[in-house]
Formats: sequence, C-alpha cells, structure tokens
Amino acid sequence: MAMKRAVLFGATGLVGRALLQHLLEDDAYGKVIAVVRNELPFTHPRLQTVVIDFRQLGDCRQFLEGADIFCCLGTTMKKAGSREAFRTVDYQYPLEIARLAKEEGASQFLIITAIGANSRSVFFYNRVKGELEEALRELALPSLHMFHPSLLLGTRQEQRRSEELSAKLSHSLSFLWIGPLRAYQPVTATNVAGAMHHIASLGLAGAHAYESRELPQLARSGKKDELTFIRIG
Repeated sequence: MAMKRAVLFGATGLVGRALLQHLLEDDAYGKVIAVVRNELPFTHPRLQTVVIDFRQLGDCRQFLEGADIFCCLGTTMKKAGSREAFRTVDYQYPLEIARLAKEEGASQFLIITAIGANSRSVFFYNRVKGELEEALRELALPSLHMFHPSLLLGTRQEQRRSEELSAKLSHSLSFLWIGPLRAYQPVTATNVAGAMHHIASLGLAGAHAYESRELPQLARSGKKDELTFIRIG
C-alpha cells in the first residue's frame, strides 16, 4: 500500500501543533511536510519543514500533488493590526493554498474556519470565514472538509487574554451548555486536531462541514458509521 503524504499549513498554532503530532504518529503518512514561516524547534524522521514567505505560496506547489492538505492558518484582529491584514491571513492565504491544491491534484483539503461562518454575518470575523467557505466550495475540490470549532481551549504559545478569560468563564458556567447552547460549547484544540485527522483517514469525496459539537465525537470515533456530518455538495 502506497504511503500517504500530508502537508500542514499552520503547524505552530494551537490546533496545528496538536495536528502535527497526530500526523507524525500515523504510520499511514510516509512524510509530513510542515509549511512554516520559521524553522520548527524539533525534528522527526518523517517530518520535512519547508520555510517560505507566505506571500509566495507558489513555492510550495511541488509538495501538493496527491497529498492530504491541512490548513490551520488563522490570526486575530489584534495580532493582524487591521481588517486588511486579517483578511490576508484568514481568507487570501487559505484560498490560494486551496487553488494550488486543486491545480496540483491534491487528494484532500481540510481546513478550520469557525462556528457561525456566514458571508452575510454582521460580524466581520464570521463574514470573512463565510466568504472563504463559499469561495472554497466554488473551487469544486474533489474532497473538501471544513471544521467549525467554537472557542478553542488549550495552551497557546502567545497569550490571548480575552480567550483565556472566556475559557475560564466557560468552565465556571458549564451548566449552561445544554439544548441549543450546546453548539457553542468550547472545544479543545486536541479534539479539533483529532477530528481533522480522523476525517482525513476516511478519504470521503465531496464537500462536508463539521460543527463544533461533533468534533469531540469525531476525535474519538474510529468507525465510519458512527459519524454525523453535514454534506454540502
């Protein structure tokens, strides 16, 4: 059986770090390529680190053919500094990666967007995520998987005080996550990464979206018939 190849964008982020660990522990992948801005602080026999300027994404084109592409890129308005800069990281880069993936015949494209992604949202963040999803669907990728996590829990390399406070409040108000509000319950980065890895292992064709409340189950699941997902096209 031929070994698979994974290409991961965003390997230094909260979900990306967890996903990189999943991929390196999976013997189905003969090589895991992490496309990053700076060298990673560790090595692995099956890990290849490719350092690029993200304004020149075409430099990674050669690695995409037949690969499973994982996109965990994302920033915040505070870190980006402007709406334009935010849109570059959260819309322009992922869409360009997806275009390259299709052109080069990548096997699958899996990406994190956000709960509430909607191109008509009054909230800029959700609107950008929704516009990205619409653009991705228009590409007609052979295998597209979009993950909609709520507030992410985990230890980040950089501090995000607003998210830390939200996480603490969420824990203390855990009794609220019932009924319709359960969809917005925070999810750990480990569960998001596990869900992405598991879905990739199934090789499902078409376009699919996975809601935040489903991700813990997907991370635990090892059987296709236990999955619940939304088929978009």
